Amino acid sequence: MRVAAFISGRGSNMVALADACATPGFPAQMALVLSNVVDAPGLGIAAERGIATETVPHGPYKGDRAAHERAIADILDQHHIDLVCLAGYMRILSPWLVEAWRDRIINIHPSLLPAFKGLNTHARVLEVGVRWHGCSVHFVREAMDEGPIIAQAAVPVAADDDAESLNRRVLAAEHRLYPHALGLVASGAARVQGERVALRGHPLPETTINPPEADA
Repeated sequence: MRVAAFISGRGSNMVALADACATPGFPAQMALVLSNVVDAPGLGIAAERGIATETVPHGPYKGDRAAHERAIADILDQHHIDLVCLAGYMRILSPWLVEAWRDRIINIHPSLLPAFKGLNTHARVLEVGVRWHGCSVHFVREAMDEGPIIAQAAVPVAADDDAESLNRRVLAAEHRLYPHALGLVASGAARVQGERVALRGHPLPETTINPPEADA
């Protein structure tokens, strides 16, 4: 499966995905890294790894989001992309692109969805006082942070956590979870049925939310 990662900055999750794709036997290839920011640091990281890069800055389109996304869709076709992974892409996709690529765009969000959609999840978790936080990978739908959930990783909230410390631990979980979820999708083990994801032919039971540790 040929994968494109969308980034707007350094793209640490893109790096985690690229590392996984470079592993022998992994069912996906990182074929493209695309950014809406011309000087996004992640583009250089991708180029150093020999991954094709493209930029489609939204500024020149002067608010015409449809034209901007048609240009992106054309690039995806040119690179024969099968699946898009949003990895720190700081743009909300339009309903047109989401529908055109339905069940072919996945995203990672720093919370245990459907809780704490949107921004500033770590601070909000601490404010409410929940005991467990984490991250989720899901298929993208029109509404923000909605769509069938592929996999989740739970992170305990420590009594002395602040937003920064909690962010570090959740981000470490993201770097494990996203490649795990991509592997499920690319291998065909994770399929959308209705508006839920069913796992088939995978050794992890469907009730498992945390991927195995790297040394497991």
